[in-house]
Amino acid sequence: MSTFRQESVEDFYEMGEELGSGQFAIVRKCRERKTGLEYAAKFIKKRRLSSSRRGVSREEIEREVDILREIQHPNIITLHDIFENKTDVVLILELVSGGELFDFLAEKESLTEEEATQFLKQILDGVHYLHSKRIAHFDLKPENIMLLDKNVPNPRIKLIDFGIAHKIEAGNEFKNIFGTPEFVAPEIVNYEPLGLEADMWSIGVITYILLSGASPFLGETKQETLTNISAVNYDFDEEYFSNTSELAKDFIRRLLVKDPKKRMTIAQSLEHPWIKVIKRRNVRNEDSCKKPERRRLKTTRLKEYTIKSHSSMPPNNTYINFERFSKVMEEVAAAEESLRELERNKKSFQEDIEALLSIYEEKESWYKEENESISQDLRQIRQELQKTEALKKQAQEETKSVVQAANGLKRRYRKLENHYEALAKQVASEMKFVQELVWSIEREKLQSSEGDGSIR
Repeated sequence: MSTFRQESVEDFYEMGEELGSGQFAIVRKCRERKTGLEYAAKFIKKRRLSSSRRGVSREEIEREVDILREIQHPNIITLHDIFENKTDVVLILELVSGGELFDFLAEKESLTEEEATQFLKQILDGVHYLHSKRIAHFDLKPENIMLLDKNVPNPRIKLIDFGIAHKIEAGNEFKNIFGTPEFVAPEIVNYEPLGLEADMWSIGVITYILLSGASPFLGETKQETLTNISAVNYDFDEEYFSNTSELAKDFIRRLLVKDPKKRMTIAQSLEHPWIKVIKRRNVRNEDSCKKPERRRLKTTRLKEYTIKSHSSMPPNNTYINFERFSKVMEEVAAAEESLRELERNKKSFQEDIEALLSIYEEKESWYKEENESISQDLRQIRQELQKTEALKKQAQEETKSVVQAANGLKRRYRKLENHYEALAKQVASEMKFVQELVWSIEREKLQSSEGDGSIR
């Protein structure tokens, strides 16, 4: 079990504004008191009970921390320090303040393939480093591709959010259903063994969107999206790819392959002619004053994609999800969700069941496990309620007994008090009698002594 610093994080870091929040995490800007350097403090809510659904399990937190401790690369966020208190684990991370790559590119009027590929090359370098250590990110998507600082000539890419990253061990079969539907590989959808190849599929989807502003598999519903992924149902619509080179399309085709073993690896992607050609062009351009004609990609659709994705972001199963959307976007998201809810209500219950069965029949065991977990939680809640009712009843009975005992003591006290008063009166009466007797004796003695004196 990993051990973290038990001191108060605020003794070492001055906390600032909130940068974002997720289901079980809050990220705040902070400043180290000793050096004055700025970082991001990620507060992860711990799961208190193993049966609970709230918070992040110790195992998940330790897995993320172990991976962050192992990696050190210019294109990957770095871990600086770790603290722990009763409710949270606090990760002190490198401050990545340049925003999302796609947001940055969408602000431009147009984009050349060379410019786009310069950023893609940084993504590939970061993933290459991870894969060299047998680490799969499993959640590569635009929201997790950030810029360290966008106000510099050549912004640096930073890959973030290692909440569901895993070390792929040889000989250990690993299966899971997680990630963001739009970017997950077919093997995740079909609950098959997972490896580093899942990241390469995600890179293919990211490249497709980067060059076109369209998402290759995104459907009207989550179910439709997963069906498109499983069937590898996509194409290069001329409307979106009229200015895109064949080499770029070939790069995407070699990544969006259903069979993970036939999918291009990270090393092969770095050696792909599209990447190599871009690199050679950049060298020639430095040696020549003549600027060759470049393919320019309009960013209008990319801008539309970023706005739409921010306003209707699907739920993320990781425990960090930066909320950067304006109030207007939130209202748009709420309106879209209301419309989708109305549409869903038009369908019959039987159609919903058939749709779910057609898509999730291969994951029946997983759903059973989830249902059993929920049932167990409900049983536990019922047991707790029953115990509470029993304790309440017992407390009421004990209270009644205490009241009765108190009343009995009160009556006994009054009886003793009356008895005491009677005794006091009796004692007073007897004392008075004794005093009178003593006085009588004293008078007799006095009289006797006076008589004796007169005889003498």
